[in-house]
Amino acid sequence: MPDAEEQCCLAAVAAFDATGAISEGVEISVVLAGDEFIQSLNKAWRQQDKPTNVLAFPCEELNPSGDTVRLLGDIVIASGVVQREARDEDKTVVHHMTHMVVHGTLHLLGYDHISDDEAEEMEGFETIALAALGIDDPYIANRT
Repeated sequence: MPDAEEQCCLAAVAAFDATGAISEGVEISVVLAGDEFIQSLNKAWRQQDKPTNVLAFPCEELNPSGDTVRLLGDIVIASGVVQREARDEDKTVVHHMTHMVVHGTLHLLGYDHISDDEAEEMEGFETIALAALGIDDPYIANRT
């Protein structure tokens, strides 16, 4: 992904902005991984023995050291899954990867999509964040 670091930063900040959360002094790590690695994480942490597009691991202790930078957590993205999904959904890889960073950031902020209400709220924030980055609503097909 061209300018991956900058694109990840823009995506994470857009997710913060969409929710009204403060991003200043927050650090997130984003790992682009192979499908086998993310499958092993998915199996260990979610008991699902298959690759997935993105996993988020929030920090258990926020700012335990008292430093001014607060580590929010880690986002792990499966490059192969994201590339296949982008192709299948007729999206650019950059736009879909950006969506996964937004999605993972929202998970780190405490949002989820287990219930229909939670999914609707999270998808709304994703749509707002992506629109701020000039990316179309990824859920438009589900709403028509």
